[in-house]
This record gives sequence, C-alpha cells and structure tokens, in this order.
Amino acid sequence: MTNTIACIEKSDVILVTGSNTTENHPVISSFMKRAVKFKDAKVILVDPRRVKLAEHAHKYLRQNLGTDVAWINGMIYVIINEGLYDKKFVEERTENFEELKKAVEKYKPDYVEQITGIPSRDLTESARMFANSKNGSIVYCMGITQHTTGTDNVKSLANLSMICGHLGKEGGGVNPLRGQNNVQGACDMGGLPNVFMAYQPVIDEAARKKLEEAWGVENLSPNPGLVVTEMIPKAHSGEVKAMYIIGENPLVSDADLGHVEESLKHLDFLVVQDIFLNETAQAADVVLPSACFAEKEGTFSNTERRVQRVRKAVNPPGQAKDDWWITCEIGTRMGYEMKYQNSEEIFEEIRKVTPSYAGITYDRIEKEGIHWPCPNIEHPGTPILHIGKFTRGKGVLHPIEYTPPAEQTDDEYPFYLTTGRLLYQYHSGTMTMKTEGLNDRAPGTYVEISPQDAAKLNLIDGEKVKVASRRGEIKADVKISDKASDGTVFLPFHFAEAAANRLTIGALDPLSKIPAFKVCAVNVSKS
Repeated sequence: MTNTIACIEKSDVILVTGSNTTENHPVISSFMKRAVKFKDAKVILVDPRRVKLAEHAHKYLRQNLGTDVAWINGMIYVIINEGLYDKKFVEERTENFEELKKAVEKYKPDYVEQITGIPSRDLTESARMFANSKNGSIVYCMGITQHTTGTDNVKSLANLSMICGHLGKEGGGVNPLRGQNNVQGACDMGGLPNVFMAYQPVIDEAARKKLEEAWGVENLSPNPGLVVTEMIPKAHSGEVKAMYIIGENPLVSDADLGHVEESLKHLDFLVVQDIFLNETAQAADVVLPSACFAEKEGTFSNTERRVQRVRKAVNPPGQAKDDWWITCEIGTRMGYEMKYQNSEEIFEEIRKVTPSYAGITYDRIEKEGIHWPCPNIEHPGTPILHIGKFTRGKGVLHPIEYTPPAEQTDDEYPFYLTTGRLLYQYHSGTMTMKTEGLNDRAPGTYVEISPQDAAKLNLIDGEKVKVASRRGEIKADVKISDKASDGTVFLPFHFAEAAANRLTIGALDPLSKIPAFKVCAVNVSKS
C-alpha cells in the first residue's frame, strides 16, 4: 500500500475493485463504511459480483470478467478528454503522458460498454467523481491481480491514480490488500525468486557483494529462481526433484489441481512444514511440525507496510518448533552454521541487510509498529509513500492495451467461473475448518448463480449440480443469488472435497506468473 489503512477515512472518493472487502478484509471495510457514514466519502465499487460493499457504494459498476484494463482505460479517456486530469502533477511528476493519451483514445465509454458491460453513462459519472475528488484512493485485491493480465491491471490503476494526482498525499494512493497477515513481510524478506531483502535484485552485483560479506559466503547466484507456478510443471517434467513447502497447501490452493497432484507425485522427495496435517502434508515424505503465530515471537509486516511485534502467548504442542529454528537446524546440518538465540537476534541481522528496515528495532516497536521505509534509528517511518517525488524520480505512465481472458466461453462451457473467499473460512481451511462455530457458518462449498441462469437450467436453490471445466469437475449445491451476474458463476475455493481449483486454468500472467484464478469457462448441469 502506498498509504495507510487509516488514510481510507480521509478519502473523499474510494475506488474499490477486485476486493470483496467486507468478507475478506472486514476490519478494513469498517474504515470504508465509517468514511461513508460519518465523513460523506463516496465509494465506487467495480466488481462482477454484487458483494455486500455495494450496499454502501454510491456507484456500483458490474464489469464482465477479465475486462479491467478496458474500464480503467475508459475512465482515463473521460478524465483526459474532459480536461479533468491534474495537469500540474502530470507535468511535474510523470512521464509518457502523451503515449498514454494516445493509447486510451479508442476507449470511449460506448466502446468500453461493448467490452465490459458497464453502461457508458455510469462509467463517465464514476470517472468524473474520482477525478474531481480532492483525495481519491484506490483499493484493490486479488480480483485485480489473479488474471493473465494482472500486471497490466495494476499498472492501469497506477495510471489512473497518477493522472488524477492522487499519490503522495493523505487519503489517496494505490492500495493492494494482502491476502494473508505476513505476505508483505515475506516479500520484504526476499520471499520472491528475483530479489533479496528490500527488493534488491539478485542480478545487482553490488547487492550480492554486500550480502556475501554479511553472511560470510561466496558466489551468490545472480540467476533468479523459480516462482511456484514454474516449479510445479518442472516437478512434472522431472527437472525439479525435491520440494520443501512451508505454510502453504497447494493441493487445495493452486490452479488446475489435477496437474498439481500429478506433478507432486513425480517428485523424488517432498517435505512439508506446517502447523496441521493439511492435504499437502498428507502427501509428503517428511512432515516438520511448526509453531503457529500465537506460539512464537517475531514480527509481522502487514498490508500497510507496518512492522509489528508478535508475542508468544502459549507453548507449542508436541514436537512443534519455531519455523526459524527448523530452518536454522537444516542449514547447520547441511554445513552452513546458523546459530541464533532468539527471534530478536535474527531481526538485528535483518536490520543490517535490509535498508528499508534499518531503523526498526524491537524496542522501537514495543508498543506501536513502524511503517517502512525506515532507513535509520532517528527516522519515524514512512506511512505515506511518494510524497514530493517517486523513488525513481518521475512516475511512468504505461500505455496498456486490453486483451481478453485466456479462456473464452463456448457452447460446451457456456459460463464464466470466478473464485474467491468467504468470511467464515480462510484459505484452504487448515485452521478455520478445525473450528466448530466457523464450520456451522460455512459448512461446505456451493456454486452461486443468478436467478435468470438458474431458471434457464431449471435449477432450484440447494440442489446438487455438477460444475465442469476442460480440466476437471466437482459437485456443489446451488445457491441462487442476486450477487451473481448472468453468465458468471462463483465458487469459494476453501473446500478440498469439492475444490474449485480442479476447474481453474493454469494460464499465467507473463510477468508475475500468477494463475488466472478469477476467470475460466465452465458448464453447470444437474448431477
């Protein structure tokens, strides 16, 4: 996030897209609702499902799946064409404006309506509302990123924010909501195959030299590693022989599950480190039991870049150990000694090799977290990014063309499928499905379908149907709902016994390599 969660309440207009915020980020949604109720903020919601936040929205735009670049370009066209863009900000703080202007010329509202299904008048009014706001924030989640055009979608939102001058100030910004509590921290620590901590590229010789000296090693590889969606196919082909999976359950959460199952069977050796024996752990050769968040010390870096202390509340059960302890023991036994007394000692090393964390200490975050970047001990942290200038100097406006989803509907598979989360279950249910009250609230999967589509198929609420794609099929109960739009069905992905990802497609965004979880073609029929 370029801004803080609290900044949402300082926005005049909040553009929310690809985020079922009330179910997936309920605390953050309360900031949005308070902004509307008490501070006269306006919400523009763009989502293919009429999610609960629509009740609080001043404008609800229902787009066809996978058409986000088109409607964002349409808004940018209106804003530029009507002279509503922030001319001073664009001139002083961005580059490539003329290229962007030329690229969006064809995205007139009537043309965008043909692609997206959003009425041209609604698109135009929403564009004006966002551009004319003093402080306009953009909030998005995986409904934007989990497409073959996910990177393009994010760049397009950045274009929209920049031309309106809504970056580098309170109440503005481009704000992704993280799917889990320490995803941001994992990325900050180099949990990506092409960077070290603080996003220092592995191809950067100076960064490698600095880390070689800090760690007492030689010849750190300059070659980026593999992302998970590259590892799985290479396991299938035999290029990857062994896999070590920590805190993840790909046998429920990965796209095109049938292929994932086959791929993991081709491994010579599979290690899973987790807090419960989930579906992937059950397929492992070795399982390493680890402590959960309440059983260890450490830090979380949350969605707003705030580094916060985590404190041990109870002892871990049985032989479960801290994740860092397990990693260090393996490293030591493989010949690289990793000896730390506690998590604070590890954090002190993190400070030395991570420039954006250099000024953060356990003492400084004893009571309240600090937003990175925090380059030195006197620095207060940086709640809002890009004040005055961007990291690279000027912000780049990227001309982006709309491209349709990788898979289209046809006579055999006439519906689009999108997947997502429920309020009462979490990810693959490793924790939540061990909780009786949550299982009462969300006991199993269902396929959400519009009343019109249900009538065409002669379906009644609650009956069992078969949902099939080109990759697999599952059975689910029908849930007829006004949330669903005609031609599109929704499945929650949590439930292993009828996993939505048996249906999803493995097509990837060419840059981020994220799968298109949010759009594929399916058939729905009586089971």
